[in-house]
Amino acid sequence: MCGRTCLTLDPDEVLCACKYPKKTVKKEPDTPKEDAVKEEYDSRMETPEWRAEFNLGRRYQASYNIAPTDITPVIVSAAHFSDADDQKCSRVVMPMMWGMIPFWHKGDYKRHGLTTNNCRLEHLMDSKLYRGPFKRGQRCVVVCEGFYEWQTAGPAKKPSEREAYLVYVPQQGDAKIYDKSTWSPADVKLLRMAGLFDVWEDESGDKMYSYSIITFQSSKIMSWMHYRMPAILETEEQMNDWLDFKRVSDSEALATLRPAQSLQWHRVTKLVNNSRNKSEECNKPMELAAKPAKPPMNKTMMAWLNVRKKREEQIKAEQSDPSDDEEQDKQSEAKRKCSDSSPTGSPAKRPRFRDSKKTLQQSAGSSDTDVKSGER
Repeated sequence: MCGRTCLTLDPDEVLCACKYPKKTVKKEPDTPKEDAVKEEYDSRMETPEWRAEFNLGRRYQASYNIAPTDITPVIVSAAHFSDADDQKCSRVVMPMMWGMIPFWHKGDYKRHGLTTNNCRLEHLMDSKLYRGPFKRGQRCVVVCEGFYEWQTAGPAKKPSEREAYLVYVPQQGDAKIYDKSTWSPADVKLLRMAGLFDVWEDESGDKMYSYSIITFQSSKIMSWMHYRMPAILETEEQMNDWLDFKRVSDSEALATLRPAQSLQWHRVTKLVNNSRNKSEECNKPMELAAKPAKPPMNKTMMAWLNVRKKREEQIKAEQSDPSDDEEQDKQSEAKRKCSDSSPTGSPAKRPRFRDSKKTLQQSAGSSDTDVKSGER
């Protein structure tokens, strides 16, 4: 199975990484069969042509996390577009959408409702979708730095708990596929997977090129991880036999598809679980990947939390600080206590009623004495 890939090269870099030995096909003059041919290679390296199709306005974008329905570079034979003899062994790189669009589909190309990112080799000839492109020689090679796979073999786990790995071909020297500073497009070894492509047209006649990756049952090299694996083309001979639809028959082409003998992999973080994550941390070994930053919070949620925080602070302040009425009562009580215990010189106490009555009686008595004295 193949459900996610990684390709971080720009178109010019892809062409540089896809250079191939120049090949010529010549007829054997001494053989009785007129169609007998001899294949020859020379030391020169050919650079494939980049053929940019309209594809309904969609373009290829390099990414650390490519998912089905994305546009990716695909290698095809130049003989699909030219009958010239010098083009029979030439290669063309084209951007195509991952996930073949059924030729019978009408309307929005994204809404055909089928999962077509992979094509099972066992059912290829029985498939209404894939049988036609295969018979027409529409074979292609999907290139990437590696593909992501989730471990499904062993004890059953929930999809979110499955461990993810990046699978790739061994590199030369000290090159590390996850570290672009250790290699250049000229010396990187891309992983190449066999596929089929088709051309779909909308109601306006605009074309969309799309493809599916061929898969079969995993060999021992990957069976511990997943029960399916893509058909990986490891040699130039396999590449030529799969692409050269005019020389190599259908049965011979299928015979070139066999389990890969040399693969490497390392565990990656769960960032790749979400196809919207395009970070460069996606393809790094788990122990080297930086911890992902927390995603930004929704503005509505942030506003709600701010209101809630302010309300909690207000309630806390009301519980810890006395009210105005309580404060006034406390201040009045403090003044009264202070007045009762005030020393000499402080304001006099309010006279009681009995003291006032006594004072009045004494004043009346002194007035009578004064009158009597005057009569004498």
